[in-house]
Amino acid sequence: MALRPNPTLRQRRLGSELRRMREQAGLGGSELARRLGISPAQMTQMEQARIGVSPERLRMVASACGCSNGPLIDALAHMASERGKGWWEEYRGVLTVDFLEVAELEAHAEGLTFCTTAYIPGLLQTRAYASAVFARLFPPLPPQEIETRTEFRIRRQELVRSGATPLRTFIHEAALRMQFGGPSVLTGQLQALLDDSEQPGISVRIVPFAVDTFPGAGENLTFASGPVPELDTVEVDVSQGALFLESPADLANHRAIFSRLDTTALGERESREFIRSIMKEAKSPNA
Repeated sequence: MALRPNPTLRQRRLGSELRRMREQAGLGGSELARRLGISPAQMTQMEQARIGVSPERLRMVASACGCSNGPLIDALAHMASERGKGWWEEYRGVLTVDFLEVAELEAHAEGLTFCTTAYIPGLLQTRAYASAVFARLFPPLPPQEIETRTEFRIRRQELVRSGATPLRTFIHEAALRMQFGGPSVLTGQLQALLDDSEQPGISVRIVPFAVDTFPGAGENLTFASGPVPELDTVEVDVSQGALFLESPADLANHRAIFSRLDTTALGERESREFIRSIMKEAKSPNA
């Protein structure tokens, strides 16, 4: 069986869940391989997502590990049965892998929650704003790459525009005031944010400067809800790209962060009023 040269984010997650299941059972890779009637090398390759695993074999692994979490096993079996490629694969070799993996994470999420402090969440950015965000990078990107990245970001938005995936956002006031592309781009973005906040399935909550501090400050976070809590994922924007967190401890920590944000941020109606006030300031900077 040929090895996968570049396992996808979702394939790697399936492999890591197999490893976690084995470790929780207190089994070594060689012992589990023996129970399954496969070689230790195959067991390692399955956990590293270098080879695929069928739903039937996945259930055999769960049985051998004594896992009785039916909903988790069913969700993993569904992952193992997936075939075909997502739309983002059209951009493989054109954009870096981080772009593709973020799109893949979003496409399979049951719901998405964002916390941003420097800019409006990508899934709610206007084309002009997104283009300006990419144009501010250093060293400067070629115009064609800016256009490609912008188009990719707009395509990602189809998830929430269609109402297929619920979206919650916690946006710091700093992000509302940060200018990318000048006042006209900012006011257009704020108006679009207001419009989006009225759409079913989209929640926009603002954390004002008046809040002394809040969990997640200084980070741009995405919490992607899976079909079961064990398959939730956190994505953190870092200077090198995207960092994906999936350990039970990391998930528990970020659930607590978003729970605290839920009690800290303004309500939806108050948030809309707050955005309108900043729009007025942006339109009349010398007032």
